[in-house]
Amino acid sequence: MASIMRPSLFRQAVPRPVAPQRMLSTVTSSVNRPLAQQLRPAFQRSAVPKATRIAAFHATQRNQILPPLPQKIIGTANDPVPVPEPSYTHGSYHWSFERIVSAGLIPLTIAPFAAGSLNPVTDSILCALLVVHSHIGFEACIVDYFPSKRVPKTRAAANWALRIGTVTLGVALYSFETNDVGITEAVSRLWHA
Repeated sequence: MASIMRPSLFRQAVPRPVAPQRMLSTVTSSVNRPLAQQLRPAFQRSAVPKATRIAAFHATQRNQILPPLPQKIIGTANDPVPVPEPSYTHGSYHWSFERIVSAGLIPLTIAPFAAGSLNPVTDSILCALLVVHSHIGFEACIVDYFPSKRVPKTRAAANWALRIGTVTLGVALYSFETNDVGITEAVSRLWHA
């Protein structure tokens, strides 16, 4: 009697009738199916424990990328959180400068392709702003993903790699602007090739 109350055991106990061939070739809409058939997968999923559903798709154990930090409390529960010293170069001025660079890239990107390559000065300004914008974006990624308290050497190495890459990109774009056709003309030629 208990198996009647459990739908999964009841389905295993009672054989299903075989559908005729003509039913297999036609598509039935969800309107014609009973509500119990539409809701059955949701009920079956909720009956299976979450750990069982997840474990079915994993073949290896879960490993931490970095070991956990030591679990120690500095101070007491009543101590305030230390406030970092204000720095205008990394605070409001930094974000204002980043917004100006991002807003300046919009017309500098559209104008050369809409009206043709305007002049080398505009092309050089576009290259310089692209380098600065990329540097700021990658620096934000380094700050977010490599905390200085957790991995100070990795963060320093990533910052130096970013600085070297930024200088290399700046020199390469300067050489391309002065000795070749420039970035907007190169993109235009690639677009029409």
